[in-house]
Parts: sequence; C-alpha cells; structure tokens
Amino acid sequence: MSETTGASYAAAGVDIEAGDRAVELMKEWVKKTRRPEVLGGLGGFAGLFDASALKRYERPLLASATDGVGTKVDIARRMGVYDTIGHDLVAMVMDDIVVCGAEPLFMTDYICVGKVHPERVAAIVKGIAEGCVLAGCALVGGETAEHPGLLGEDDFDVAGAGTGVVEADRLLGADRIRTGDAVIAMASSGLHSNGYSLVRHVLLDRAGLSLESEIAELGRGLGEELLEPTKIYSLDCLALTRTAEVHAFSHITGGGLAANLARVIPDGLHAVVDRSTWTPGAIFDLVGKTGNVERLELEKTLNMGVGMMAIVPPESVEVALTTLADRGVDAWVAGEITERGEKTTGADLVGDYA
Repeated sequence: MSETTGASYAAAGVDIEAGDRAVELMKEWVKKTRRPEVLGGLGGFAGLFDASALKRYERPLLASATDGVGTKVDIARRMGVYDTIGHDLVAMVMDDIVVCGAEPLFMTDYICVGKVHPERVAAIVKGIAEGCVLAGCALVGGETAEHPGLLGEDDFDVAGAGTGVVEADRLLGADRIRTGDAVIAMASSGLHSNGYSLVRHVLLDRAGLSLESEIAELGRGLGEELLEPTKIYSLDCLALTRTAEVHAFSHITGGGLAANLARVIPDGLHAVVDRSTWTPGAIFDLVGKTGNVERLELEKTLNMGVGMMAIVPPESVEVALTTLADRGVDAWVAGEITERGEKTTGADLVGDYA
C-alpha cells in the first residue's frame, strides 16, 4: 500500500463484512437454544433474560462461572473440525455451575480469531448452541473478535460465561457431606477438555504421531479421539437431585480427580476412591505409556475416565445409580467418605485400576 493511501480497518486486517456474515450464519443455531425467559434476538448490545421467572424461588441464588477449552482448540484447528469444540466450552462452564445444584439459565461466548472465516465461526457457534441445548440453557449472546497481527489467520480461541440459579435451601456443598456417604463416579467421554498441553507434548511433539494416524488401541484415528466432545452432565445431575438425596457434586477437570473432589470435602472428613472400581479408557494408557508419564502425574492432569462425581447418603445409592442408568450415564460406586484422621488432604485414590 502506498504511503499516500488512506489507512483503513480492512487494510489493518479486520473484515467487518465477514463478521456480519458470520452473525447471519449463526443466528439459526442460537435460536435453537432459546428459553421462554429470553427477550429479543441476536445482535443487540446485551442479551436479555426475564428475571421475573425467578419469582417462583423463595430465595434464589445466582451461580456464575467462566472458562475456556484450553489447547484443545489447537487440535480442532489442525483437524479443520470446528463444530464440536463448542460442546467442550458449554461443559466446562455449565458443569461447574450445576455442581452447587444450580439450574443452568443462560450463557454468552467469546470467540477470538486471527481472521474471520464466517463459516468457521458459525460452525463453532453451532457447537456451542448444541451444547447449550444439552445443558438446558440459552445462548443469549456473544462476541467475535478479529485480532490480525496477534493471531495467525487460522488461529482461534473460545471462552464463555454462564449463569444458573438454585434455591438457597437446596444449595449443595461440603456442609451437607457426612461420614459414610458414598462417592458415585460418572464416566467421562474421554479426555474432555483438560490436560491437552501434556497430551499434545507427549503424542504429537515427542512421539511424532499424526492426527490422521489410526490407533489400534483407540479403534479410530488419533485426531477423532482427541476431539471427542466433553460429556455435558448438567441435566443428568439435576435429574439426580430430583430423584435422590444428593449432598455434593464434583466436576473433574484440570487438576484431576483427587484435587477436584477435595474441593467439596469439609474439614475433618476424607474421600477415599478405589481405582479398582473402573478401568480408564485406552487414551489414558496411550498417553501414559507413550510419554512414560508416571501415574501420579497422569492423575494430577487428566480425569482418568471420570468426569463428574456425586456424593450421596448410603440409602440413596440404589436410586441414584438407577436414575443415571436410565439416562444413559455409566456410573458406579467408586468410594466413600471417612473420618480424616491423619490425612492431610481431602481425597485419596487407593488400589490399582481394574
């Protein structure tokens, strides 16, 4: 460009028309998430949610969470698959919210790209909208930002924030947990959306595996396995609270099973989880053996096959397992709550995997 030519936003790398086209393409998907409390449509400066719907609560508590999907976006970029990563985003946000017993209400997203490719952005939003339907929440708005010069043309990142509501006297958490409570594990759909920096380092950087590689142990291509969407447990957990007495949930994300479970265990009590009650999926063994990663390191980084845990009194175990089975959730009793004694942490894994 000549020095005498006037500068423009487009010349700086920002394509407003492409952004407008992306908004048009995503509208049909956002519409599918609509709840009766949502006012207006996509394109306003703010999403509107009719709070009068909360009048049915005696003392409504709003629960809020925000998260992203980490370096899993790099796998999506390399594979050129953009319509699943949104499931991961919704799961990371809304499954944190449901842990306290809150019903997911609405969510907003933030998509940052090096260059707006309208169809690509729409595919990402399609995945987010599908995830919102699975979580029972509305997608009330979001932002797509183009950052030329900071991100490559094919680079992107996604984040989101969500809000839920729970009746104050039904708030779940550590104060409800008692000695003798059972710890019920719910199977993950795979790696979910945590630990991908380790996974990418081991499988792609060090071992040099291709995402197109067919891995016998996995029964499919490596890229397909790594893009398996995160299981969204929100509606399953809410169903469980309606049929059984639930004292607490724990969403197993970054930090692994023991560290996340410890977050809901009160002082004086301890969660003991028996590894022999389940067998982690093949992807966890592949990462461990390929990278010679010690078990403790794996367990501090990955979910090891468990995506959510529920803590229930012994008399609720049978109905809880039945409820989850009826909803197609693979679940089992993995441990119990005991007195802490000399233990210095809130949760331990014992035994060997089956």
